[in-house]
Amino acid sequence: MHEAKIQELLTQVATGKCSVDEATRRLRDLPFADLGYANVDHHRHMRLGFPEVVLGSCKTPPQIAGIVDELAKGGENVLVTRVSDELATGVKQLLPAVEHHAAARALVLRQRSVERTGQGVVLVVTAGTGDLPVAEEACLTAELMGNEVERLIDVGVAGIHRVLSRRDRLEAASVVIVVAGMEGALPSVVGGLVPRPIIAVPTSVGYGASFGGLAALLGMLNSCAAGVTVVNIDNGFGAAYAASLINHVKR
Repeated sequence: MHEAKIQELLTQVATGKCSVDEATRRLRDLPFADLGYANVDHHRHMRLGFPEVVLGSCKTPPQIAGIVDELAKGGENVLVTRVSDELATGVKQLLPAVEHHAAARALVLRQRSVERTGQGVVLVVTAGTGDLPVAEEACLTAELMGNEVERLIDVGVAGIHRVLSRRDRLEAASVVIVVAGMEGALPSVVGGLVPRPIIAVPTSVGYGASFGGLAALLGMLNSCAAGVTVVNIDNGFGAAYAASLINHVKR
């Protein structure tokens, strides 16, 4: 439940259209609803401006469906991240209305259209095509948070002319999310090219010595380019959330 819903409910009580008992019943699940296996945070939209997001991995289809069904009571869109194809199939059997975004490994229950409230463009850049699952998670999250999102795919440092030729798109963005595996060099290159906030996302893509993304993470943390911030390995969701906060700062 978000602030506008609370105001509407209180107005209904004040005008006699809703009884105190009914209002109490509708507010009973604030700040959270206890499902036994999860405490669903209905208050998060009021605190942070975006509803709780469900991490799908390590949950069963009934658990995910129950949490989504509870979150849906607030009338907002619901996002579930890190969902395998098998898990998505199980959830859709219980909640046919959810959309499966296979490329982003996510589920979305859409209950209303998304208004673009961001100040500019969030540009999601990948070093390689192998980084797309993490990048698509970032794109979907940023879009649901009310941002205009653009993609710039497969412009890694192995062919650095590819990203140099797209400098105009980098400069036109308000925030740039750079997703890269292997040695994780691309965020430093982009950070040295354009005066924009750069959010670097290391991915677990790479050969043995990449240590499941640790090499890229350490490389990004040690970037000599100013203005580069780093999220955890494969955390496209976290990068998009941060980018959205930046993109919603009034200028």
